[in-house]
Amino acid sequence: MTNQIKQTGDGSDTLVSETFNQPYHSLGGAVAESRIVYFESTGLNERLTSTDSGHINIMEIGFGSGLNLVLLLDYLENSPSDKKIAFCSVEAYPIAPETVSEINFGDQLSHIDYRALLTNIFSNPKPGWNKIEITTNVTLHLFVGMFDELTNPNELDFDFVMHDPFSPDSNPAGWTPDLFGKLAGWSSMNAMLSTYSAATSARAAMAVGGWKIARAPGALGKREMTVASKNGENLSHLKRVNEQRLIERYENEEFR
Repeated sequence: MTNQIKQTGDGSDTLVSETFNQPYHSLGGAVAESRIVYFESTGLNERLTSTDSGHINIMEIGFGSGLNLVLLLDYLENSPSDKKIAFCSVEAYPIAPETVSEINFGDQLSHIDYRALLTNIFSNPKPGWNKIEITTNVTLHLFVGMFDELTNPNELDFDFVMHDPFSPDSNPAGWTPDLFGKLAGWSSMNAMLSTYSAATSARAAMAVGGWKIARAPGALGKREMTVASKNGENLSHLKRVNEQRLIERYENEEFR
């Protein structure tokens, strides 16, 4: 897949996919959007920087440029605890190491040598699961393949799901009830899922897959995004949607 590097509104770079004709992140700000959607909206940023130890298991759908992994490491730089992190991610189209070596995520991440890290990750990924020890506390499990081939490494119970594939219109395989059901089956009861998308069809697929769903304020001027959990009580601070109605609409083939 051919990609070009483009600077976004907050000074950080993103990639633009010529295959999907979409940027990997918001052109308003790649780093700013990812912080809001995948860390702040679910409370993951607070978990990462809290004083408690223990384990956090994360599943990311769409590794892309590796930005969310880099941001996770950035949060851990300021964490007083000794957490163990399993960061699992899937990517069907790994980017070329020479491309990622030129990405600039901005001055706020300058203390992390992310170019060397990402160049190493993308240098020789093999089909299936790749296990890479990022630090003594962070392990990356990178699955190279299609979403419907995805398995759960070590049968982990995920605490957070970062749902970050290309949009439902351009990449429908990333937004199916089967995929959301698989993720729900692998996740703890209090797991939190977040995504930039507010598409009704995507929310319907989540509902069919067993998730409770809520509307959340969007990032960088976007009106809405979506946060979900298997436990609806975790969404009490947000405006819930009617999952049963979405399921009925899906079964009536309104979104096909």
